[in-house]
Amino acid sequence: MYNLLGMSVESSVAQALHFFLYDSIKILALLFVMISVIGTLRTFLPRERIKAWLARSKGVGHLLAALFGAVTPFCSCSSIPIFFGFLESGVPLGVTFSFLITSPLVNEYLVVVMLGMFGWKITLAYVISGIGIGVITGLILGRMKLERFLMPDVVAVDDKGSCGRVEYGGNFAKRVRFGLREAASIVKRMWLWILLGVGVGAVIHNYVPQSVVEQTMQRTGIFSVPLAVAIGVPLYGSCVAIVPIALALFDKGFPLGTALAFMMAVAALSLPEAIMLRRAMRVRLILIFFGITSLAIVLTGYVFNFLQGILM
Repeated sequence: MYNLLGMSVESSVAQALHFFLYDSIKILALLFVMISVIGTLRTFLPRERIKAWLARSKGVGHLLAALFGAVTPFCSCSSIPIFFGFLESGVPLGVTFSFLITSPLVNEYLVVVMLGMFGWKITLAYVISGIGIGVITGLILGRMKLERFLMPDVVAVDDKGSCGRVEYGGNFAKRVRFGLREAASIVKRMWLWILLGVGVGAVIHNYVPQSVVEQTMQRTGIFSVPLAVAIGVPLYGSCVAIVPIALALFDKGFPLGTALAFMMAVAALSLPEAIMLRRAMRVRLILIFFGITSLAIVLTGYVFNFLQGILM
């Protein structure tokens, strides 16, 4: 950057370009390695067996569903179809919601990106809170007896989705090859979102004046967290694209919980998701699901703001 291109360290353009190149290379490399590992491990967990565990379990079913969601690669072609498949196989509604909430909120490549940008303390706290949101929200929704708002004619859906079938069994080399192919496939689908997110983060990090951020926080005050969630819910984007934006906002003075609440809202809830869910449930149930999940994210944001000094 500075020696080869002869750019000045004090230049805003050079700093933005350095931010973009460094984080893009780091994120893409970490994504490929970690998704390969997780993809290999997933070949040891047949989905039909997991369905049986969730259907039989009651108290721990929500935790199992949330943990399964945490290791399931997020995309609309996987989480929503698997959610439909769970409903049809007799898994309790509240348990399926625990999976649906956690699947986009926590996943291996979001964790990798957060490790590289926020550090292990904040990443670990985020993972625990994300799984906690899935478990608690699923328990609440399950106790509300909302099955009457499900569409009665939900038909069988291929829960393998278009993300590709998991190849169970075989020798270890075959499992590793599957992990490598899955990593290449996911990185291929997401590299543009990653570059876009890092690019926006670089602009915010180097061009948004600190005074603008400080004035915004002074005006919103305690309402910054619900405002961030309200802005994030209608948006639709890859969670890995939102992480660098959340980091840039945090670096500019946004409280940690406010930045993470915005990221959670974008990752966990969106209008396209609501449209897809309309196939299986009535509007009232969708609104209840979005409302309770948003409230859980807001509360989590306040907790992170309170613990910011400890996590940094």
